[in-house]
Amino acid sequence: MAKVLAIVGPTAVGKTSLAIRLAQEFNGEIISGDSMQVYRHLNIGTAKATPAEQAAATHHLIDVRDVDQQFTVAQFVRAAQQLIQEITDRGHLPIIAGGTGFYLQALFDGLKLGADAPGDPTIREALRTEAQEKGAQALWQRLQTLDPVAAGKIPPTNVRRTVRALEVIQVTGQLFSHQANGGPQYDELYVALNTDRPLLYSRINQRVELMMQAGLLDEVRWLAVQGGTALPPATGIGYRELLPVLDQPKKIPAAVDLIKQDSRHYAKRQLTWFRNQTAATWYDLVQHPDSYDQIRGQIINWLRG
Repeated sequence: MAKVLAIVGPTAVGKTSLAIRLAQEFNGEIISGDSMQVYRHLNIGTAKATPAEQAAATHHLIDVRDVDQQFTVAQFVRAAQQLIQEITDRGHLPIIAGGTGFYLQALFDGLKLGADAPGDPTIREALRTEAQEKGAQALWQRLQTLDPVAAGKIPPTNVRRTVRALEVIQVTGQLFSHQANGGPQYDELYVALNTDRPLLYSRINQRVELMMQAGLLDEVRWLAVQGGTALPPATGIGYRELLPVLDQPKKIPAAVDLIKQDSRHYAKRQLTWFRNQTAATWYDLVQHPDSYDQIRGQIINWLRG
């Protein structure tokens, strides 16, 4: 069973730096587990590894989609599985950096979701029409009634995933949350980063300010020209707040404040998910940089079995 190292935790705690350092020390290659970093041209708002950082260690699943293309959890799993096999065959260590908890769960637990489950275009279109007529909340409430476990993992505002879950239920006659689970796929080790909440929030706020100084507004303007809110990455933090106010300069400061708030809320959700769903060991490299030695020791023991 292939070994896979996962570096997880909330935004702005140093996951990219740690992944690069570990890749250099343990002959690793980094697979981005971020659903937004796959998009070309969107570098600032996605906190993508810089060219210098990408040169310091081999990176994968960055800049592999145009902004008008979807990138689903099923596509991530297939791509990650292939990369893990190739990296392992080279005698290197696959390192997944960052990422959505659901993506990692689907990869490591072998969940059969998304494009891997049966579908019916007619049912899908009928559900989309229902969402438009009755609202996303009403459709999600139906999923909550039929499959509360699946509903608990899908935000009520996420129409696409709600539609997909209901579609699979109608086509298969089985709960979306009961889709075939292939069991553990890899020998994975979760290394999780965090720091004190006030310090974390301060770092998040500072990161947003640095993004604005680096040209986030211009990046959002570029996305607007490509299609704006109709594009998949337009739902990402940083883009969804600024796109509606591009032609209203006086509202931009408030939108920036909203980016900070949404980023903090997202960080809180990330922490909750990884604490509840994984057996990760947590470290604070922000305040205790010497804890890298503990991380290193844990990885060495894991690699030795």
